[in-house]
Amino acid sequence: MFPEHQYLSGKDSDKSCYFWHMNVKSFHYGEDTLDTGKAIAMARGGMEGVLTPEVRGKVLASQQHVSDIVERNTTVYGVNTGFGILADTRISEEDTRILQHKILQSHSVGVGEAIPVHIARIMLITKVHALAQGFSGVRLETLERILWHIREDVIPVVPEKGSVGASGDLAPLAHLFLPLIGLGEVFYKGRRHHTGEILSKFGLTPIQLGPKEGLALINGTQFILSYAVDAVQRLHYCLEAADIIGAMSLEALTGTKAPFDERLHRLRPFAGTGLVAQRLRLLLRNSAIMQSHVDCGRVQDPYSLRCMPQVHGATRNAWLHLRQLTEIELNSVTDNPIILGENDTISGGNFHGQPLALPLDYACFAAAEIGNISDRRCYLLLEGKWGLPLLLMRNVGLNSGFMIPQYTTAALVSENKTHCFPASADSIPTSLGQEDHVSMGSISGRKLNRVLDNLEYILAIELMSACQAIEFRRPLRSSEILESAHEYVRNFVGFASEDRIFARDIEQIKAIIHDFSFVKKVNEAAAAINVDLNGTFESFKIAL
Repeated sequence: MFPEHQYLSGKDSDKSCYFWHMNVKSFHYGEDTLDTGKAIAMARGGMEGVLTPEVRGKVLASQQHVSDIVERNTTVYGVNTGFGILADTRISEEDTRILQHKILQSHSVGVGEAIPVHIARIMLITKVHALAQGFSGVRLETLERILWHIREDVIPVVPEKGSVGASGDLAPLAHLFLPLIGLGEVFYKGRRHHTGEILSKFGLTPIQLGPKEGLALINGTQFILSYAVDAVQRLHYCLEAADIIGAMSLEALTGTKAPFDERLHRLRPFAGTGLVAQRLRLLLRNSAIMQSHVDCGRVQDPYSLRCMPQVHGATRNAWLHLRQLTEIELNSVTDNPIILGENDTISGGNFHGQPLALPLDYACFAAAEIGNISDRRCYLLLEGKWGLPLLLMRNVGLNSGFMIPQYTTAALVSENKTHCFPASADSIPTSLGQEDHVSMGSISGRKLNRVLDNLEYILAIELMSACQAIEFRRPLRSSEILESAHEYVRNFVGFASEDRIFARDIEQIKAIIHDFSFVKKVNEAAAAINVDLNGTFESFKIAL
């Protein structure tokens, strides 16, 4: 387990590839501990996942247990019974293989757009890791075919809607594994194909699933989990960007750094709050703009400036909770039943999505709050106070200036609020009441990532506005770190002396937030002057 301050800061994410783990050549499925960084690295092709001889032995032993169950005709759910409400319906030995084929067909009821390819790829990776632990009874041949899909980047088409997040993510996982039996569609080299076409191209034929395999494939939380993995990384970089952009807005508005004093935050020692306060102190250090108004007489700044440590920090605490629980789930076995031995099986509820549904919902409105406070800073920059021109342009009237981009942040903040109803607060019984409480965690995961889409745009608009405002403070300059941030943005978007199509500028800046390059460039500038923006907070403790 990493120290908690490293979870909060993503410490050394750029220097030692904390998120990417590119310095590790391979990952051993079913044996090594999987974390979000390794999952993303494998999904991006920066790390290869392999099956060791020991893991292969465990998989073969588990599959043999299932074969013994079938041979002895012992009643075990999903091996020789129907599913859900049909759990009491016995299936003959000769029909057990047909049953597994049919379960993939019958549960492929997803609707809507296909999920992003990288999410489907993470689903494959996380499913292999769960199955490779040797408690699921799948055949080695099946795992090898899934690994082939990952290796050749033949990624199944998975519709985004249809999972209630309880018996696992049944519908999306069924679609994910239809290609194993030659059905469904796949993405290959940027295009969508029928599975049979791609199997033929590679000289492969569909596999025939053995007893329990279909059930093992569709029982699990890998849809919810993969969205959580993606969100952990995206929210981390949004939080890093929000601190930098907030500091730039503070500079432009000639705010004070006094509320970031370490002594204040030791009196209320939340880990996230302390971390953000330290980052802001470092970002503002040696700023000529800050020094120019130390005796201005202003008593207090508005909350959106003064309370950045408390607000940004609270969302960092939520992020920490999501990451910790996501990494527990990454190394869990979540199908059903669990095969412990030829005479030892347990039918339980490890597939239920509630452990992730709740923190995903919490993270959703925590992320929305970062957009909310960012919009308030956008508004402050437009008011024409503290030496800035009204609407951040000299010649307004003929020009609308930066008034209308803030309309967009207001719209996006409001839209995010509509996504903040917790999906996990709802439950609709399924399977004729056999599955009478469901998590709806799949909706929680998709919702969070929609909020993050909007948050990146909101932060882009604040960054665009802050860069414009800082130029009205010339010839004074900000800190070396913040000036590097300003300079990097100016590589893509210039100063606006009159109105133009700001949508283009917003898209350009959103792109450097989305691809993490903005944060990485600022971290590089800080490192060049021996400043560590991700300092440690071992004395700050957080109880989760």
